[in-house]
Amino acid sequence: MSPKLTTMKKNPRKWTVARWGIYAFLISAAVFFLLPLYIMLVTSVKSMDEIRAGNIFALPMQMSIEPWITAWSSACTGIACEGIRGGFMNSVAIAVPSTIIPILLGALNGYALSFWRPRGANFLFGILMVGAFIPVQVMIFPLVRILASIDLYSSLPGIVLVHTVFSMPVMTLLFRNYYSTIPHELFQAARIDGGGFVRIFLQLVLPMSTPIVVVAAIMQLTGVWNDYILGLVFAGRDHLPMTVQLNNVINTTTGTRLYNVNMAATILTSLVPLTLYFVSGRWFVRGIAAGAVKG
Repeated sequence: MSPKLTTMKKNPRKWTVARWGIYAFLISAAVFFLLPLYIMLVTSVKSMDEIRAGNIFALPMQMSIEPWITAWSSACTGIACEGIRGGFMNSVAIAVPSTIIPILLGALNGYALSFWRPRGANFLFGILMVGAFIPVQVMIFPLVRILASIDLYSSLPGIVLVHTVFSMPVMTLLFRNYYSTIPHELFQAARIDGGGFVRIFLQLVLPMSTPIVVVAAIMQLTGVWNDYILGLVFAGRDHLPMTVQLNNVINTTTGTRLYNVNMAATILTSLVPLTLYFVSGRWFVRGIAAGAVKG
């Protein structure tokens, strides 16, 4: 055994005050974020009699998935009692194109601004960054008028277009900063070999963009899925996303308020972003570490 290993075994890590403080902070943060999820889970499988007993932290004496079935298929969202399953399909129809299109456009913008640098590139990039700081609420009325004038208001293409417009500054920033870490000599070599704008992007730059594409996809998908105000204003009655349906379930009262159904509907609505973070969280961290916030 080497002297170094012997020394490490004789001198284990000491539990200093700083280390105790770090672990105390991490445990407190975990409890802070996980406690509401625990309360929602246990409440969603309790009967109303148990909920009325008042102990929200107690485990259910008899578990029931009936509140989940009701929330999914028969909870009232206004005058209709069809649950939030319709909102799920609408959210999928909105989120998929609203994630793919902004990522492709953001990658193209970042690629052009990083390598080709057209005239006025810095000015255009500055305008995009200014757009990132404009509150959504300020733009709602002008966008309603514009979309209504081109017959896209209250339609699926209209809400996808709105999400694409609002995501452009952040997507462009992410890809531009990531591409700035790629050696410029690779781009110059590709141009010498006869590569054009599209060919270099598809065959060289895009295959190297997997880490930042994962980061952008997670950010954009969760942002679109969790959106409420844009879906409420621009989606129309036939395309209301799951978050709007959830609000309708919670605020529709036809007698006793069913807290177990409300909690089940809340978890069902947040299931996609939660699953996304649990499954791809390490890829998100890798993408950030690979240059997503550099530049």
